[in-house]
Amino acid sequence: MSVKPVKPAGSGPAGSAGRGAPPRPPGAAGHASRQDKERKSRALLSARLKLTIVACVFGVLWALLWVRAGQLQIMQGPKLAAMARRQHLASLKVAGPRGQIFDRHGLVLAKSVEFASIYCRPAEVGNPTQAATTLAKALRISRQEAYAKLSSKEPFVWVRRQVDDRLAAAVREANLPGVYLTPEYGRQYPSTILAGQLLGFVGLDDKGLSGVEQSFDEVLRGKLATVSWQRDAAGRSMSMGNDGADQLLESKGGDVRLTLDATVQMHAQEALAKAVAESKARWGGAIVIDVPTAEVLAWAEYPFFNPNAFRDAPSKLWRSGMAIDAMEMGSSIKPLVMAVALQERLVARQDRLFCEHGNWRVGRNSIRDTHPYGELSMSEIIRYSSNICTAKLGLQVGKQKLRDYFARLGFGQKVGLGLPGEAAGILRPAGAWKEIDTVTASFGQGFSVTIPQLAKAYLCLAYDGVLRPLKLIKEPALQEDSPGVRVFDPSVTWDVLSMMQEVVEQNGTGRKAKIDGVTVAGKTGTAQKARPTGGYGGEYEAVFVGLLPVENPKYLIAVVVDEPQTSHYGGVVSAPAFREIAIKTMASMGTLPEASSLLAAGSEEEPPLEMLAEGLIPMAPASGPSVRLPVTRASMEIPPPAPEPRLPREREPIAVAEGQVPDFRGASLRTAMEWFARYGVLPEIKGQGLVVSRQQPPPGSPWDVKDKNARAKCVLWLGKHGGAS
Repeated sequence: MSVKPVKPAGSGPAGSAGRGAPPRPPGAAGHASRQDKERKSRALLSARLKLTIVACVFGVLWALLWVRAGQLQIMQGPKLAAMARRQHLASLKVAGPRGQIFDRHGLVLAKSVEFASIYCRPAEVGNPTQAATTLAKALRISRQEAYAKLSSKEPFVWVRRQVDDRLAAAVREANLPGVYLTPEYGRQYPSTILAGQLLGFVGLDDKGLSGVEQSFDEVLRGKLATVSWQRDAAGRSMSMGNDGADQLLESKGGDVRLTLDATVQMHAQEALAKAVAESKARWGGAIVIDVPTAEVLAWAEYPFFNPNAFRDAPSKLWRSGMAIDAMEMGSSIKPLVMAVALQERLVARQDRLFCEHGNWRVGRNSIRDTHPYGELSMSEIIRYSSNICTAKLGLQVGKQKLRDYFARLGFGQKVGLGLPGEAAGILRPAGAWKEIDTVTASFGQGFSVTIPQLAKAYLCLAYDGVLRPLKLIKEPALQEDSPGVRVFDPSVTWDVLSMMQEVVEQNGTGRKAKIDGVTVAGKTGTAQKARPTGGYGGEYEAVFVGLLPVENPKYLIAVVVDEPQTSHYGGVVSAPAFREIAIKTMASMGTLPEASSLLAAGSEEEPPLEMLAEGLIPMAPASGPSVRLPVTRASMEIPPPAPEPRLPREREPIAVAEGQVPDFRGASLRTAMEWFARYGVLPEIKGQGLVVSRQQPPPGSPWDVKDKNARAKCVLWLGKHGGAS
């Protein structure tokens, strides 16, 4: 029996794959198993390596991403944010609103009003040709002008500045790409001609160009602020961003408060305009000073200047002649020379001087008076304005000492009000004076001063001989209050003021400045104007300087009328203007005595002052009584009787609807004048008293400030009590 060998597992038909394969050597199965393991290990290692490499790559990429993100967020973040803002926001640096200018009581004299200004960024304008057609139609300008601006190579171009609301709305509605509107501030002067030359005006760039606007430009000018607003994807303007409006308000300039009183200013301008017009003069100036404080209450010049329309006015009206123009003041200097002589004890008040019967030779020069006087006392020298006797006083003082006193009084130096172009006047060194120069300087020729300089010198007489600086600005304070410098003894100034009182209240050259019930001291001046080529011509300046009341001076007023044609005497041309300003000022302040009125001093029975000055009528003796000249009844302006019931002496005006005239009956004159001052109106004042008894236009009448006819018909009648309401 034969035994068959056993086939290994997998052999036979099922393992036909191995059919014909050589038999494996012993241990081959274990070797294959090891190889499989090694192969699997290598595959696993390869897989892990690949995963590691992928992980590292992703880690590096992730790290780079974080680095880049950090770079963008931290290092370049502000720059990129600014770029984004530029894409979605438009911005422009503009100045904030300019500060306001007030009078002493808070009345606005100058303020800033918001306007829209139009500019373009030419690079953002898609089609300049088409845009120019639309913009020209909206702004009513030529297409060529619009195209030149829109196609400019500059990055920023102003199209129109400070346009009205209608034009701004038209541009806004056109919605042109690259054309934008931005707020700007323009200047407005609510009282128009009130102190126009003193206030000055502002240019388009918000820079003061004259007057207080120029001298206090650094205080008034608004600070620069960046105004921004959002834009959509097409570059069209949307709402303002970053609180631009608030930034503008926060960058507002500082305010300036003047010492001016708007009511007194209005009275001074009205009286000055009347004096210049009636005398057919070229120019006039007047200043009113509060003696106790040395503050300027009024600074009037005529012709008037409206700073709202400075482009339409000749440039010569822009300047303040009061501050810039120095002139010879003639006989108004004589009281100062008298004060110097009394201070130096060279003469006493009771002394008398020989006036050479009106003609005196000094070398080859002849000095004349208007009347052949013999001997005159010190008071009569001032009262009759003797050139010869005043010249003799000047020679006794001596050129050096006289010149030194003039310098101590402020001549030859700027007054220090801080106004642009302020003149120092001309006062030559004493070494350059000859004998004739001392003579002529004694009666106000050979040197020049401004009106504020003359007023400051007279203020020294009014304040017991102490010279103090004039004040024009209350806020901000420019300097601490100064006690002043004594120039004359109080007894000297009292003597001189009493002499000046005789000029007005006796038969002196200033009788037209007399006010019943009020003591007035003053001095006239008639200064012959020097020619540019040398010597003196045929033109004059009429001067009057006065103060009141004499026993306790409150107001000092100086009036100068340049080149009057009807008469050149200060007592005829300027003294009536002084009187009108003084009466209206006291009335508005509530200090006018009941006996005083706006009636002209004297009457048709009074001989003209020209005759007095020329010596055509005899002089009254110095010791004679003061003559009260009659006033004709026909010349009196009698206010209508006040019907019952009578209202309180001073009440507030009854308010009415906007655009109507309030009821001023029973209100104080000052209250009514302040209301009219807001519109730049100078109402005519009639009658006596401090309270408005009747008015024109009547209460409740329509009020249109642009109606010149209505503005010209404003009249206030005064009485002791108000009219019926």
